[in-house]
Amino acid sequence: MATVNICEASKSFGAVNVLHGVSIDIADGEFVILVGPSGCGKTTLLRMLAGLESISDGEIRIGNQVVNSVPPKHRDIAMVFQNYALYPNMTVAENMSFSLRLRRTAKSEIETRVNAAAQALDLMPLLGRYPRQLSGGQRQRVAMGRAIVRDPQVFLFDEPLSNLDAKLRVAMRAEIKRLQQRLKTTTVYVTHDQIEAMTMADKIVVMHDGLIEQSGAPLELYDRPANLFVAQFIGSPAMNIFPGKIGINGTPSVLAGGLVVPVDFAPMGSEGREVICGFRPEHIRIDDDGFVVEVGVVEPTGSETQVVVRAGAQEFTCLFRERVQARPGDIIRIRADPNKVHLFDPKTGQRLSV
Repeated sequence: MATVNICEASKSFGAVNVLHGVSIDIADGEFVILVGPSGCGKTTLLRMLAGLESISDGEIRIGNQVVNSVPPKHRDIAMVFQNYALYPNMTVAENMSFSLRLRRTAKSEIETRVNAAAQALDLMPLLGRYPRQLSGGQRQRVAMGRAIVRDPQVFLFDEPLSNLDAKLRVAMRAEIKRLQQRLKTTTVYVTHDQIEAMTMADKIVVMHDGLIEQSGAPLELYDRPANLFVAQFIGSPAMNIFPGKIGINGTPSVLAGGLVVPVDFAPMGSEGREVICGFRPEHIRIDDDGFVVEVGVVEPTGSETQVVVRAGAQEFTCLFRERVQARPGDIIRIRADPNKVHLFDPKTGQRLSV
């Protein structure tokens, strides 16, 4: 195990700048997830950490060693790829032991490590099979087993679950998290799926256009997004966002298109100030004293009901835990939890604090 420190790392492909001075400190044994939309630079950063891409500027340190110029094979990392990258002509056992055989590790040691990893991943009955004889989930577990037997300082995962169906992704999320907690190996994991990030990470790093928008514990990002991008990226369904201004008299509120949205706070001296207001779908409830909306779409999922409503020019998504009898065209009243309304600066997109 080891710490990982990325300091002002930049990457350019010719005249195209992909990463712009990214800095991340990862503690020993920490599970960190890099998340963001396609093209934000998260996979490039992971490949730089692995040594598969060179660093244009800055420094990458694994443990006490600066690894900017260290070849991948000497970085003591193990990487699990999106497409599994298994050798089709090798059995499961041969795939898992390949790196150890290259190092000329003793046969008894190889057998011990492979069996231990196979036991942990429930692969013992599959050791004699070839990749073509395995399901997608089994192949992914073999790829993880191949990484585990190396006993590296750092695990790197590059969107390992994106090729799996929804049910299997849920199961594999739990498997990877359970495994990491048992091994306590420093892990850097890349995904574009913020649900994966929220459920698995000790720390999430949200990236956008080659920059870090915010990093912190999952619930920290959910409860106090630093800016509009994080607010809309973290959480599913996405946060409702609309422009408005702080009310002048009485209880603090945001006025928008004829709506009055009460808030529990407003920055000092901000009466009449233009803001961007946001509240999450799950923080809305049906309330006879709330504002009037027209139901547009009702999507029951069993445990909860997602309802799209319209009030004037504003459209909101609501997520109700209780059963909702409303139908499209019905009029209902809703209220956002005043304690969970977020305010942002319309020019910078930054969160406004009290």
